[in-house]
Amino acid sequence: MRSVLFEIAYWVLSGFYAITGALFALLPGRGAVTAVIRLYTRRMLWAMHWIAGIKVELKGRERLPQGAFIVAAKHQSWGDGYVMFANIDRLVFVTGDHLEKIPLLKGLLHKLGAIVVNNCGGLEARKALAESAAIANAEGRRILIYPEGNLAKAGERFRYRTGVFHMYRDFDLPVVPVATNLGLFWRQQEFQKHAGTATVEFLEPIPPGLDRNEFMARLEGVVEGRTSELIAMATGEPVRESLLVAAPGE
Repeated sequence: MRSVLFEIAYWVLSGFYAITGALFALLPGRGAVTAVIRLYTRRMLWAMHWIAGIKVELKGRERLPQGAFIVAAKHQSWGDGYVMFANIDRLVFVTGDHLEKIPLLKGLLHKLGAIVVNNCGGLEARKALAESAAIANAEGRRILIYPEGNLAKAGERFRYRTGVFHMYRDFDLPVVPVATNLGLFWRQQEFQKHAGTATVEFLEPIPPGLDRNEFMARLEGVVEGRTSELIAMATGEPVRESLLVAAPGE
């Protein structure tokens, strides 16, 4: 019953704020539409807690640097984005171009300054990522990226892509890794929700200056290691290394 009620709340809230956001996107600047999205994400967290029974415990906010930085997060659930946008100011995110196919979203993504890249990857996608990220960095915004480029099941991981390293190197910004076990409670895009307390944790920032191999190894190590610990804490099972799986199309 909780899942049914949350699904209703999800579509009612999403529809209402999508229309509201599209209207506010007609106004100059992005302040109004950003405020709408922030309110939407907070309402969704409220619905997750009080309707679906999923309470999100946020840890490590004191580790967030001042000014601009990059957030490199584990992606297990559609709920991940709500947590990030509700709690980080001046946030812009990297997303695939599939979202532009959803009615009303293309204009909203443009207004929000979202970094939209081709899902198929390749040279053009890397170029688009670099150009859009450079604009966001010049505006002093925080950039959210999911380095795996896919929704992973709790306990699984995809190959980490190097786009996050190129932004880290080119913009000379710290990277804040994020671990989570939210996928235990809201699994990827599934209808069924599972009540409980999920944890999302900001980890120690990675300072600028590392080379690619060292950076990628450190990022993946801390995100996957802490994610495995959070999963074990929630399930009461021993800590297990995450299972590497092939991304769709690989």
